[in-house]
Order: sequence, then C-alpha cells, then structure tokens
Amino acid sequence: CWSQCGARGPGLLPAGGMAAASWYHRDISRVVAEDLLAKAGRDGCFLVRDSESVAGAYALCLLFQRHVHTYRILPDDEGLLSVQTIQGIQAKCFRTLPDLIGAYQQPNNGLVTPLLYPVHRPRDTADEDSGERGRVLRDGAAVKVGKSQRAALTVDVELGTVAITKKGSGSPEETIPQDKILQLIKYQSVQSKVRLVYDRDPQRSLSKDFVFPSARKREAFCQLLQLMKIQHSNLDEPDLISVYVGTWNMGSAPPPRSLASWLTSRGLGRTQDETTACIPHDIYVIGTQENSLGDREWVEFLRASLKTLMAIDYRVVALQCLWSIKMVVLVKPEHERRISHVHTSSVKTGIANTLGNKGAVGVSFLFNGTSFGFVNCHLASGSEKTHRRNQNYSDILRSLALGDKRLSAFDLTLRFTHLFWFGDLNYRLDMDVQDILTHVTKKEFDILLAVDQLTLEREKNKVFLQFREGDISFPPTYRYERGSRDSYMWQKFKTTGMRINVPSWCDRILWKSHPETHLVCNSYGCTDDIVTSDHSPVFATFEVGVTSQFVPKNGKDKATGSPEPLACIEWESIEVIVKTASRSKCYIEFHSYCLEEAQRSGENSSQSCDVPGFLKMGWSAKQLPVLNPILPDLEYLGDQHLLLSIKGVESCESYGECCIAMRSMIGSMAQQFETFLFHRGEETGSMRGWMKVRVPKERHSTRERLYGKAAPVPPCPSDTPTCPKPPLRYPTGAAPPRTPSPGDAEPCPAVPRRSRPHSLPEASSYTNPAYFIFEGLPTAWALGTGEAPNTQAESPTGGQRAEPALSLGPRPRRVGLGTSHGDSVAHLAWTQPAPRAGPPGRVPDLPGPTSGGLVCLSWTASGSGHGDGCSPGVTARLRPPSPPQSNGRTLLSPPSEEDRGHGANGGRSGGGDCWMLWTRRP
Repeated sequence: CWSQCGARGPGLLPAGGMAAASWYHRDISRVVAEDLLAKAGRDGCFLVRDSESVAGAYALCLLFQRHVHTYRILPDDEGLLSVQTIQGIQAKCFRTLPDLIGAYQQPNNGLVTPLLYPVHRPRDTADEDSGERGRVLRDGAAVKVGKSQRAALTVDVELGTVAITKKGSGSPEETIPQDKILQLIKYQSVQSKVRLVYDRDPQRSLSKDFVFPSARKREAFCQLLQLMKIQHSNLDEPDLISVYVGTWNMGSAPPPRSLASWLTSRGLGRTQDETTACIPHDIYVIGTQENSLGDREWVEFLRASLKTLMAIDYRVVALQCLWSIKMVVLVKPEHERRISHVHTSSVKTGIANTLGNKGAVGVSFLFNGTSFGFVNCHLASGSEKTHRRNQNYSDILRSLALGDKRLSAFDLTLRFTHLFWFGDLNYRLDMDVQDILTHVTKKEFDILLAVDQLTLEREKNKVFLQFREGDISFPPTYRYERGSRDSYMWQKFKTTGMRINVPSWCDRILWKSHPETHLVCNSYGCTDDIVTSDHSPVFATFEVGVTSQFVPKNGKDKATGSPEPLACIEWESIEVIVKTASRSKCYIEFHSYCLEEAQRSGENSSQSCDVPGFLKMGWSAKQLPVLNPILPDLEYLGDQHLLLSIKGVESCESYGECCIAMRSMIGSMAQQFETFLFHRGEETGSMRGWMKVRVPKERHSTRERLYGKAAPVPPCPSDTPTCPKPPLRYPTGAAPPRTPSPGDAEPCPAVPRRSRPHSLPEASSYTNPAYFIFEGLPTAWALGTGEAPNTQAESPTGGQRAEPALSLGPRPRRVGLGTSHGDSVAHLAWTQPAPRAGPPGRVPDLPGPTSGGLVCLSWTASGSGHGDGCSPGVTARLRPPSPPQSNGRTLLSPPSEEDRGHGANGGRSGGGDCWMLWTRRP
C-alpha cells in the first residue's frame, strides 16, 4: 500500500492518502502554519507540514490555549512513523500518516489535547497562462557658469594624465598626473558639475570646477578617471569589480544579429554614456526567458557578441537551464582562476510545481573571498495573479540549492555577500490601460510606480524583503508590438478569449547585500532598438567591492616562538523577539567562514510573552560562547560576517536568521548591534545585543583599499562647498559617542568603516509596533502606532553605555577648495594605497575604431576654475583593441555615520545618490 514515487524516502507517502488529507500542508513554513492555526482559533486545531530541520520527517502543529505546540513525526529504518518527545507515553508506530493522525484524535495519547479540528490547506488555482508564446494568436548646448571659458578635457588612461586645453589652443595648457589628483567631488545641487582638486606643487594645491553638458557626461568622465586610478594603483588583486546583469524575455523568437545596445547598457533609463559603453565588465550574467535557442548555441552567440564589442574572449563560468529559462555567466580570462565553488540549481513553479515553463534557475560562486548568488526567474502571468507570483517567489527562495551546503538551513538571501534576483517577474500595473498610456507618453513614471504590484508587495513585506532596485526612469518593458517600440499591444488574443495585458514593468533586476559591504548600481535601463520580442531587454551594471583570498602571517611570535594570541568574539547579551505562538526554549547557532565549525549557545535565560503572538527571549554572557576565528588578522576579520539562527530546543527548527558585520564590532569596548530576523523570505522578528571582536595588537595592520577608506577632508566654511549637516541618529536608548579621554582603554583599531546600508533597519525602527516591547513598554502602547520614547539604554553589567565610534585613522592634509558658491556637495573619500609586491595590475585599453593613442572624452563642457581656472570642452579618441590585463575597477564606499557631515546619503547605491570624493593620502 506504499508509493515511493516521491522524494521523501521509503514509506512516507501513502498512495492517495496524503493527496486527500486536507490537513497536510506540505512545505509551508512554521510562521505560516502558526498564522493558519491562529486564524482558526480553536483549541485542538491542527495541521501537518514538512519538517524544516529533518529531511523526510513531518511537524505536527497543534493549537492549545492560544499557543502552538509542535511535535516531530519521524520515520524509522522500516518507514514506520512515530511522534517524538512525548514523555511517559510509549511510542506508537504507524504505517501511514493518516493512520497516525486518526489515532491521535483520541484523548490520552500524550498530546496537550486531542487532534480535533483539521486546518485545511488553501486550494491551488491553475495557472491559466501555462503555455509558451506559440499559443498566442497574433492580429494584427552647453552650460556656462559665471565668466567661464570653454576648454578641452583629455583623460589619458595609459599615461595616467588629465590634460586641460583651452579652446583655440593647439597644446594643453596644463597636464595633471594621476598621482597629483587629490580629490574628485560630485556636486549634488548641479548634477553635471564636478570639482577636481590636485597638487600644483609640494606647497600648494588647486581646485577647478567643471560643468558638463549632462550628468551622464560627468559620470563618464568619473568612470574614466577611475580606470586611470585602477591602472596605476599597483594592486595584485582587485578590490572592486564591475558586474553586468541582463534579463530578457525573448518571446520564443530568434534574437537579432546584434545585441550591442543591450550588452553595452544603451537605450532608455539610466544608461551608459557612449564614451564608457565600450569599457568591458569583469562579469556578465545574462538571464533569458522563453529562449528558443539551443543551450550551446546561445552561449556561443553571447561570447561572439562580446568578443566583437570588447575584443575579449570571455570564459564560461556556468550555464543553467530550465526549459526555456536560461542563465549564462561569463568572466574575463584573467579572473577565471579567481572563480571557485560554482553551484547551479533550478526550481519549477508551473502547474502544480511540476512544469518548467515557469520557475527559476540559479548560479552561485566565490570570487576570491566574496560570495555571489544569481537567480533568473519567470513567474506566473496575469494581472490578477499577484498572490500566485508571491508564492512562486517563496517556492524559489525555499527550494533553490545554492551556496555553501553548511548554510543550507539559512534563508537564501543571507547565504551570499551579494545576491542578484532578476527576470520576468510578471508584476503588473493596477491602472486602466488608457491612463497608463497617457502617463507613459508624459513620462510620468512615478505615478505608475505607485500602482506597480511589485512595489506595493515589497512595501507590504510580502516579497523581496530588504532587496534594493535602481530608480526606474524607463517606460514599461511589456507588452510591445513586435517589430517596433512605438506602441504597446495590450490586447492579447487566446483560444479562451481576449485578455488585457496593460503595459507593465515585468522585467526587473533587484539585489541584496550583506551589511557593511560595497555595491553601487551605475546603470538601470532597457534597450529601444531590439524589437524581436514583445519585451524589451533590461540591463543593470554594478561596481562591487570584493575581498582577496587571505594569506595569514606566520602563527608564531618571531621573538619567542610561542603561538600568537587568538582573536575572540565576545558577547555580553542578546535579546530576541520572534513572531510565534510557541513558548519553546531556544538556542542560537553561530556560523561564519572565519570559524572552524558552527557553534551554539545555551538555552535562553529569560523569556516573556507580553504581546500575544510574540515571544521575547534573552541570553546573558553565561549562555553565549566565546568564538575564536581561525585567523586573528584585523584586515581579514574586518571583511567577515556572522550568521546567527534562532532555533527551538525541541524542534531544532529556525525561528529566524540574521547577518552581523564584524567590521563595526572590532575594538576593546562592546558595541551595540541590531537587526531584523528572516526566515524563508519573511520577516520573523528582531535581534539586538552587545558584542566585541578583540584582535591582538600585533595583528592590527591593514592595507588601504581603493574604495574602503572613509576620510573626508575637514570642512572649512570659507573654502569648502557647503551642505546642511544631517542630524545624527543613534540606536534607541544609546547615548551619543563620547570623546575618548587619554585614560581610556586600548583604542579601537583604524579599520575602514562604511555607512550603515539600507539593508539594515534604523536602530529605532521596527516593522511591527509590537517589537517595542524590547524597551519594556506596556502592551497597550506596544500595539499602538506612536513613536518610541527616548529612553537610555544600559549595558548588561549596569550603567549607561555609549556606542563608541571607530577611529578612521589619520586624515589626509587639508587642501584649499576655492570659494564656495553655496552649492550642495556630498563627500566620499578615496585613498591611494601604498604599492604592494607583485606586478602592477592593468586595465585593458579601450577598443575603438581609431588609433589616436589617447583615451579622451568626446563632448564640450564649460566650468569655472579657482585660481587660474578654465572651462573644459572635451574631445575624445579611443585606442584600438589590445590584450586585456585588467584586475578590476574602483569606486568609492559611502562615508561612515561619524563622517557623514556633508550631506552624503548613507551609501544608497543607485541613481544619482552616489556622490564621491577621491582623496589621495600625501
């Protein structure tokens, strides 16, 4: 009577029995199960789901006195099922799960109450649009500032110089070597304005303002300057790489002969300037849906296209396919050796999750010491299928087997330093089609984004929690008339009748990164000249900070020969609040690449349930382990992250997971941390506590990075572009950082520190008001909507505690920036690193049709200089192709909270929010 056609192991799926059992909910999460039982609301309500902690087992969830009790149902070697952890009751074995449930519907079987009222699973609705496209029946100036002068601005990447030539002059008036460039400042109030600060001589510095015809031209100039800095930085391993991500629903039609506009990020939206479009990226990740080409044929077509455009023979890292859903990952030849631990996976989400016409493919790998994950998906179609798309996302998130197997119990979004999620997500616009067309014609995209289903679902925390997306400044990419981009074909004729497909942003690219990492979105748009499909291809490019494979120093003291002291991670206390109706004791599991193996804490020492549906738990230092990283070096530990999981003692199932960056925790004084908990893509609670990472003094040395040093020039009201200073925010209850006194303990090491990313919550904000019971507020207030009072936090050992700010090390000398025009300007710092051993890294010359020998900009700009300033007009010539020897690019990290005194926006990556200042240490 057994059927073994499933993947649950021998004897677990009775023929026909499980399919008919409405109380069996398959693979729903613990949180969803508790919500269903809470809605049922009667003692004795129950359901059965798959166990999250034991493969092939089940979890019996039972509601009694408003609390959910969970019992594990385990199979033995013969496939017989029994309920675990029932004290004093002899274990009974059953051949089928329905037999077990029937027996425990009787009293006195060891459960807190008999199984009385089954909670039925919601009935799945079939996806009407389950076929491919073949089933569709087709019918038929220049800007001047003050008394400015025009000039030509020339950037020679190979020679490492910037030349300024006044209009009408045959030779440069001034040539600035790259090592003399101190700062590059992007103005916030004037999107096309930039200030260059450089050394005129050892005793004097000079600044010049340049105004370009557009912000796009300014961005191209900045990128070329970055390339020049990279080429002359003498790094043997890249600190920063460029990643291209593209997605396109090809509509089951062959592609055009040329994909140049797509692969060079040109078209509509935030696009690459023609001057920088030919700069090759380090990694290309290309996802397609409804791709009718053969797998190998598609890969070779992409490689040939890139070789034609970039003169580089890109290597294939991975190809993963599910029916017509494909993803190709290509990398520069010089980076091939830096790629390791490649994993691929796929998930079907078509009808009954058995058809691959809808679903996802995934690829993950390590680039040196940084982990990347990529997911390309095609979700359910139809304006009314929002809930189905949300469920598709949840199924993919739960089922994709990517990344380190040791982290398989963690939420997929926490397993990687950077996770990119893209594809035909199929979310639509909830607006009448004629109104949409009117707003598209007027380019009123903000009005349309307010009714975008994906935006609304993200705001409700239904999908893509803590993900980011670039600013959308391009028209909806679906559903165009094939052969043209002039009109939308919003009527779709099918065998079942006509459907209305309103123009929508179906094709999207989102990402999520670990806290205190560096990622900047440089472009996000779509093409306007690829017309073979009813979707337009979408692209995004990113500058991503990466870490090297760390080579430790000798582990013994050279003078004494004795082992060097270890670094240690010490916890003073942890408080957790989770959404659950359970009162089970819990423990914390600690994972990190810097630990030899996973560690776990003792059971929580305190527990309370002041608000129904929420459980607050606490751990003191006695219950928390001291963790010893495998390497004690400051540079290594500053790049590491800790993954924490809250697990029930009885069920061993996770109540939520989180990620903590170690960079801000390094020092001799305990630091406060605070973050959300996630499980299966849902927010399940919050965690906060006090911890410190101790590093031996002799291991405090670090190398400076192109993007990792936040050290803005001290402002001077008389000579610095001004901007209002934002108010400082501190964690709830924490006093502002105090000024260290000479008698203080060991100072915090000079670690590069970045601002708190938006992927972390503000310390005083919670999604659910009930989280405020952290502060000991009464239940009546906690369920309200007011703001938290300003309370003073105390350390676990008593007394008020401040959160000390890390030292950023010595600042560069101050340079004169000229007269202020009252413009807003935001500062980020770039520090030129000291040369390292090994051959200097090079960036390939930019390919192009001419052989002028200089890499320059090709436009005319105007500006005003300070000192003997001038205004640039810019000319450009490109080098012919030459063999690539790149080791990456550079862009700057956001400033820290301490240094965000010039209007920096906290490191938002994307759009015009990335303002930067380069600073060379003298």
